[in-house]
Order: sequence, then C-alpha cells, then structure tokens
Amino acid sequence: MQIKLAPRMDRLPPYILARLKTMVYERRKAGFDVIDMNMGNPSDAPPDAVVEKMREAVLDPRNGRYSVSAGVFNLRREVALKYKRKYNVDLDPETEVIATIGSKEGFSHMCLALLGAGDIAVVPDPAFQIHTYGVVLAGASTVSVPLGADKAFLERIEHVLTTLQPKPKCVILCYPHNPTALTVDLEFYNEVVKMAERHQVIILHDFAYGETCFDGYKAPSYLQADGAKEYGVEFTTMSKPYNMAGWRIGFCCGNKALVKGLATIKGYYDYGIFQAVQIAAIIALREGDKFVDQQALVYEKRRDVLVDRLRKFGWQVEKPRASMFVWAKPKPEHLAPHKGLTTEFCLAMVEKADVAMTPGAAFGPGGEGYIRLAVVENEQRIRQAMASLGKALGEKA
Repeated sequence: MQIKLAPRMDRLPPYILARLKTMVYERRKAGFDVIDMNMGNPSDAPPDAVVEKMREAVLDPRNGRYSVSAGVFNLRREVALKYKRKYNVDLDPETEVIATIGSKEGFSHMCLALLGAGDIAVVPDPAFQIHTYGVVLAGASTVSVPLGADKAFLERIEHVLTTLQPKPKCVILCYPHNPTALTVDLEFYNEVVKMAERHQVIILHDFAYGETCFDGYKAPSYLQADGAKEYGVEFTTMSKPYNMAGWRIGFCCGNKALVKGLATIKGYYDYGIFQAVQIAAIIALREGDKFVDQQALVYEKRRDVLVDRLRKFGWQVEKPRASMFVWAKPKPEHLAPHKGLTTEFCLAMVEKADVAMTPGAAFGPGGEGYIRLAVVENEQRIRQAMASLGKALGEKA
C-alpha cells in the first residue's frame, strides 16, 4: 500500500537542524569528537534545589497521575508573581497564565487555536522555524517582512497590514531574537501595541531568551507595554535561564481569550506536564533569580571568547546583548568553496572541522550568508572548536 500523507506535509521543507543533529550523531558514533554549537541546548546543570525537589516529587505516587493541561495553580501563580517582580506586570494566574510543554509546543498549539485556512500571519525574515511552520501546520499562510528592531521594521509591517488582502490576523515577534540576537527596548513594544490597536491585529511574542542578557542590558517584556494584554500573548520557557531544556516546561501569558483558546486545544491534545516537573519548576521560579543572573554571566564570557575568535577569522560579527547565540557573517572566501551557501558550508564543517553550526539559510532567505553559533559549550570547548574550524579554513584561531 502506498501511504499518502496530508498535503500540509508538502509545505514543510527539510528540517536542516534535524539533518545536522543526525550528522553529529553519526560522526560521534564513528568515534569523532564533534563540538555541537548548532542548537541552543544548555549543557550546564539546573539549580541544585530544583533537582532535589524533582527527586522528592518523583517519589510521591500522586505525582505520577495525569495532571491538568493548563498547569497546576501554584505553578501559574508563581509565574504571575515572577512577572510582577521582574517586569511589574499584573497577571491573573487563573485566566492569563497557562503552562506549556516548552514554549515551542505552546506556540504551535496557539497557532492551531488562532489560525486556519485563509488566515495570514506576518513573520520576520529570518525567523526561528516554528514561527513560520507553526502557522503552516495550522493550515494558514505567512507573509515575510525583512527583520529589524526599529521604526523602519514596524513601518514595513504596517505597510503589509495596510495593503494586503485579506488582512493578516497576527504578527509574530521574537526579542531577544532567534537566530540573530537582535534586541529592543520597551519603547519598541509601545509602538507595537499602538500598531496593533490601529489595525486590530494580534501579537504573538516569543520571549524565550528574555533572561539571558549581557553587559547590563535587561530585555523588556512585551507585556510591559501599555495595553499589551489587549492584543497579544507572550511565550516564555524554563529551558534557557534554568538549564531545564529537557524538562519541557514553558508558559503563555497575556490576553485571556488567547490563553483560553490555547487551553481548549491543549485539553484535547495532552493531559499536562508531569506533575513532578511542575513542582520542581515552582522552586526554580521562586528561588532561582540569582541562578539565572549567574548563568547569564557564564554565557556572556563564552560569547566574548567566541566573538574574539570569529573576528580573527575575518568574520563580521557584533557582540549580542542577549540570547545564547552569535550571528556571524563569514568571509566570502570561506563560503566560496561551498557554492557560497551557508548550508553547504555548515554540513562540510561537521566533517572537516568536527564543529556543528547552523546555516542562516535555515531561518529563511534573509539568513543566507550568515551562521548561527550557540554558546552552549564551555570556554575551553569553544576555543577547541575555533582552533579546529580555523585549521579547516586555513586561519589562525
């Protein structure tokens, strides 16, 4: 029997991150020491108190039962308390906060709740893949706008909102940005809300890297803007600031109707996050502010090492103010042997340098010519990776 998958599958390109992950696995299986700077996958440990609480909670048989898909109330309350403490944002834990199986799941299911055939979402280019293909999987369409973090970028979005028919239903934003690490200040979000009000458009904001900030910069929350909850929601995650990526726990906060829609979808799809994880997450949120700040300092030092080495190769790179990524433009002569394409370059470097990096083209046409590198390895491993990469490129690290 010939199996025919749903037409939506034909709209999905090959997932280059999965291809790179497979290459790294096969190379390591063959005995090579590949240094993986491809994914924002933390290698450091979560807070000790969180691990201890997890151990304790796992032993309680009550926590092995189905939980609630929206998340236990005490966890949602702790999220609301953190938003008040860090951003002076008031949230009702009953109606404006929902726990998700990581921010990626929450975003994807929000697209199912919000979008359908005939709907359009405005997505910056380049963009994290799920920001585009979460929309596609929901049966809707995207329109790309060249990425920015300024008034000109918002004017490009406004032009689309004004001229395109049917009118887009939502705008997807992400700051600190994945993959480029672009950042914004609070006034940017104030203008976003004004734009949303003028055009009655919904805002979906991915804030996954909001607590991984450097050099004194503090990333603002979209929800800090006046009137933000009227027009949108924000997704956060425990993965990055608390090194809990594999624990799969995040949150969606903001507009009541959007949160309720997501809760309805999740009620059909899942029975909630393992309750022991939720209990441990409460401890992280309640006691982990200092840990988050210390972890950001670790990433800041790694960023400095990586940027210094890349600049010695002649690559164009700015020091990011936030995120776990460095967005770099290789010298043309480094890309030339690989047809000038970042995908071909990155695939080759896994074999030639035992270093895994993400091609900018994986995030859309606007990313071509750039490479994303994650600072998830320790400083010594980053130096080792750059020495190996430099040798493959004929450059000194």
